[in-house]
Amino acid sequence: MSTTVSGKNGTWRNWGGNVSARPAREVTPASVDELAEAVRKAAEDGLKVKAVGTGHSFTSIAATDGVLIRPQLLTGIRTIDREAMTVTVEAGTPLKRLNVALAREGLSLTNMGDIMEQTVSGAISTGTHGTGRESGSIAAQIKALELVTADGLVLTCSEKENPEIFAAARIGLGALGIVTAITFAVEPIFLLTAREEPMPFVKVLADFDELWAENEHFEFYWFPHTGNTNTKRNNRSAGPEKPVPQLQSWFEDEFLSNGVFQVANWVGRAAPATIPAIAQISSKALSARTYTDIPYKVFTSPRRVRFVEMEYAVPREAVVETLRELKAMVDRSSLRISFPVEVRTAPADDITLSTASGRDSAYIAVHMFQGTPYQAYFTAAERIFTAHEGRPHWGKVHTRDAEYFSRVYPRFGEFTELRDRLDPDRRFQNDYLRRVLGA
Repeated sequence: MSTTVSGKNGTWRNWGGNVSARPAREVTPASVDELAEAVRKAAEDGLKVKAVGTGHSFTSIAATDGVLIRPQLLTGIRTIDREAMTVTVEAGTPLKRLNVALAREGLSLTNMGDIMEQTVSGAISTGTHGTGRESGSIAAQIKALELVTADGLVLTCSEKENPEIFAAARIGLGALGIVTAITFAVEPIFLLTAREEPMPFVKVLADFDELWAENEHFEFYWFPHTGNTNTKRNNRSAGPEKPVPQLQSWFEDEFLSNGVFQVANWVGRAAPATIPAIAQISSKALSARTYTDIPYKVFTSPRRVRFVEMEYAVPREAVVETLRELKAMVDRSSLRISFPVEVRTAPADDITLSTASGRDSAYIAVHMFQGTPYQAYFTAAERIFTAHEGRPHWGKVHTRDAEYFSRVYPRFGEFTELRDRLDPDRRFQNDYLRRVLGA
C-alpha cells in the first residue's frame, strides 16, 4: 500500500475541472485488508475518509481534506459464475475494462451508461445510468457487494445477507462505507441494432410515449436555439454484426462529435452571439445511420469535449411538459447554449436513493462547455425540474439539500437511519454529504 502525504502539488481535481480538494494524505491500497487498515488508521488520526474514482462527478461528492483512497490497484475480475450468471469485480475496475473482459468471455451487462471511463464503484455510488424501457441503471444490475464500514469491518451485502444495507448501498453516495467489490448480473453477449436519425423536436415530444414503448432503449438530444433533435433507438438484433465502418466512425464520432464540436464550442465561448447559428449547423451535421454491434460498442461513445453538467430525473409522465417548459425558457432568455440537452429513461427500481426509486423516470441533462459560465442556465433549468419533483443525479451539479430530498424520496429517512447506524462518527462525511443528507 502506498501512502503519499499531499503537499504543494497534492491537489485533486475532477474531470470537469470545477471541483478540487487538498487531502492530508492519499492511500492506494493493494488489497481489501489494506483498505480496511487505512480506514482504521484514519479513525485513530481523527481524519475523514473518501474513496475517489476517475473524478467524473461534477459535485464534490468525493472531495476530502482527510484521507483520499485511490482504488486503482483494486481492479480486475474476481470470479465469473456461469451457473448464476454473475461476475464479481474489484471496485476500482474501470467500466471499459469490465466491458472488454466480459465480451472476451462471451458475456455482457444488460444496460450501460453512455461513457465507460468511470470505475465500477464510482459509477454505482452516484447512480450512473443509460436509457431503458425495462432495464435500469448500472446499480440496478447488482446482485451483491462488499463494503468496508467505518470501523474497518468487511461486510458482504445481498438480498439474503444484510438486505437492508444492500437496498441502500447499491447507490450509497460513499456515505455508508467504501465499496470494495461488486457482483453484477450478466447475460450471454448479444447484438444491438442502433438507429440514429434526426427528428423535429415537436415530433419527438408528440410521439414520445410511442417511441419509448416501441424501443428497448430510446434517447434523444435536443439542440437549444433550434427545433432539431437527434434520436437513437437501440434494440436487440439477430444480426449479422454490422459495425460502423472505421473511417465513418472516426469521421462521425471523433472528427464531428469531438473535434469539430470542440472547435465550435471554442468559437461559441469566445463569441456567444454565434452560438444559435452554430447550433443550427451542429444539429444537422450528423445524418441518419444504422449499425449493429455488441452492447458496449452501441451504448457508449467517446466524450472528449469537456463540460459541466446538471441532470434531473422527473416522473416519466412529466417529461414532455418539462421539456416544453425548458425550451420556452431558453427561447425567451438571452442564454446562449452550445451543448445539446440529453433525454433518457429508466424503469422504477427498489434502491433507496436511486433517482428512479419507486417511479418510472425520465432524465433530462443540461450541459455547458467547460469554462463558460453555467450558473444562469442551470439555475433556470433547476427551477423547472424541481417544480416537477425532480431528483438530481448525485454526481452532477445541483443545489438541493436534505430538506428537499426528504420530500422527493419516500425512503430518505431509511437511508439516513442506516447511515447513523453504520457511520455514527461520520468517518465518511464531507461538505457535500452534510448538505444532501443532513448533519
